[in-house]
Amino acid sequence: MRATTCPPGIVDATVDQAFGQFETLVRGASDYFTDVVSGRTTPLRLGLDLVSWAKTVARREPPRWATENTVLAEWPIARLRDFTRSSANTAVPMLLLPPQAGHDSCIVDYDPLQSQIRTALDSGLTRVLSLDWIGATAETKNASIEDYIAVVDEAVALVGGRVHLVGDCQGGWLAVIYAALHPETIETLTIAGAPVDFHAGEPLIHNWMQVLSPLGDLAFYRAVVEANGGVLPGRFLLAGFVAMQPANELDRQLQLLLHIGEPRHVSRYRTFENWFQHTQPIPGAFYLWIVEKLFQNNELVAGTLQVAGNTVDLARITCPVYLLAGATDHITPPPQVFALADYVGTGPADIHRRQTTGGHLGLFMGHQALREHWRPLFAELAARS
Repeated sequence: MRATTCPPGIVDATVDQAFGQFETLVRGASDYFTDVVSGRTTPLRLGLDLVSWAKTVARREPPRWATENTVLAEWPIARLRDFTRSSANTAVPMLLLPPQAGHDSCIVDYDPLQSQIRTALDSGLTRVLSLDWIGATAETKNASIEDYIAVVDEAVALVGGRVHLVGDCQGGWLAVIYAALHPETIETLTIAGAPVDFHAGEPLIHNWMQVLSPLGDLAFYRAVVEANGGVLPGRFLLAGFVAMQPANELDRQLQLLLHIGEPRHVSRYRTFENWFQHTQPIPGAFYLWIVEKLFQNNELVAGTLQVAGNTVDLARITCPVYLLAGATDHITPPPQVFALADYVGTGPADIHRRQTTGGHLGLFMGHQALREHWRPLFAELAARS
């Protein structure tokens, strides 16, 4: 049996993360147990808190879109949701491609006060639409990249043939691929927390791939898909996210226990958990294509990526480009996002970079990111409409 070793990059990143996560965990535990030792929390109060905590952790509801919308079209793998406030509107629409990593697409409309959709509408974009990815089934387990590109193409055609295309995370690299294949339909291209150069920066996911697939052998990933009837379960990806930062998960539970008597904290916890713990499967064929072509071979920037027999040439993208990254994003480090600027045909004056202070999820629903970065960015798109 061949022995495998961790690449140096993964060791350094793991050690740095471990110290940071340990500090977070200790801080959360100290907050609670200081109250217990000091007597501010009695044994009876502690017992009642634990009962309330257990009930809250166990309670789950399906996540919901926060803003009223109409389902304009539906395909086996996606829905097109329309948030437009006026039907008599001729402005160039914004089409949002949400993340697709085993979770519900409503992260882009997470809460009335934490919503990319509402921020876009409040910033002057009057025609706002979003795709909503549907979890894989036995009928859609073989859906391909071509199927997803076809859905985006049909959605663009339905709303007039030209859009401000915005993509978050996985939706971001899908937007990049679509824009390179159909540049004539793109007014502006915006990506947030979306890997373009999958090997840039500190590519923690790529480094873990080197451990799980030594010498490029993807048998592990194929076995997971095969064992689950041809799909990748969302819970598999959820477990991976938790494993990257396990102390964050423990700290969230400790903070819930500490604030179990505070309705606002409990409500925020429930809203997040309803989204975070509610997973949906991804088509196995699509997932394995992503792992091989993008994460492993980095074909998007290598210039070798083929979709439906066509080469994905990033230089064909000549529209204004907006790039948004999180300074502490461990899933998609900023260099992976900003790399797009080195490959597109857009002139330097029309390439705009923004970096938030937060991490990955904060890019899409964090108060600071929405207020200080998305609002002015959307206002610029509105001015171009």
